[in-house]
Amino acid sequence: MSRSPKRPWRLFPPLFFLLAALAPAAFAENEAREMTLALAKQLIASAEAEAARLHAPGGAIAIVDDGGHLVMLERLDGTFPAASAVSTEKARTAAVFRVSTENLENAIKSGRNALLGVAVMTPLQGGVPIVVGGRAIGAVGVSGAASAAQDTEIAKAVAASVAQ
Repeated sequence: MSRSPKRPWRLFPPLFFLLAALAPAAFAENEAREMTLALAKQLIASAEAEAARLHAPGGAIAIVDDGGHLVMLERLDGTFPAASAVSTEKARTAAVFRVSTENLENAIKSGRNALLGVAVMTPLQGGVPIVVGGRAIGAVGVSGAASAAQDTEIAKAVAASVAQ
C-alpha cells in the first residue's frame, strides 16, 4: 500500500487570501506611477484653477501619457482654435523628450539651430513633463494663455501639483 501523496494545494487558499489582501495597495501604487484618466482630470482641474488665478484670457490644456499619447484635452472659453493642437504637441514633446519645452526653445535661441531639424518636436515653451517618483509618467502642455511665459507657468504649476 502506498501512502497518499502530500497535498501541496492546501497552501493555496491561505496564499490566495494573503495576496488578495495586498493587491489593493499594489494597484494604488501602480496607479500613481502611470497616467490615468482620473489623474488627467485632476490635472486639468489644477490647470483651470491656475489659469483663473493668473487671470489667463483662455488656454488649451493637454495631458498625455509617457508615450506622448493624448489622455485628455480641454480648451477654455475664449481660446483660439489652434491652441488645442499646439498644447497637445507641446505635451507630446515634453513627454517623449522628458524635458520641458522651455529648455528646447532656449537651446534654439542660444544657437542650437540643429534642433529645428527634428520633425517630432514642438520647441515652444508650455510643455512640462509630469514626474512621479523620479519617473516621467506623462506631460502637460498649455497654449493660448496671455503669453508663452504664462503657458509655462500654468504647466509648471500642474506638474508640481502631482509631486505633492
